[in-house]
Amino acid sequence: MDYFIIAVTTIAGLVFHAWLFVRFRRWADRDLALSLAGSDPDKRTWILERLAAAKAAKVKRKDLQGWLERELESYN
Repeated sequence: MDYFIIAVTTIAGLVFHAWLFVRFRRWADRDLALSLAGSDPDKRTWILERLAAAKAAKVKRKDLQGWLERELESYN
């Protein structure tokens, strides 16, 4: 019974840490996009849509900033 408790606790801790890791990455990507957009509310909405498009296009995280900056150049 002790091994079961240890295994369940360990697995729960690993799952929680993985969930936190994914959430922090999403927050960091969103924060990057919003910081590039500035304080214009329309631009912020637009850049979040472009961030979703980048995720759908599977843009790598290391290329994300450059991709978003190129997208911002086409913002009118």
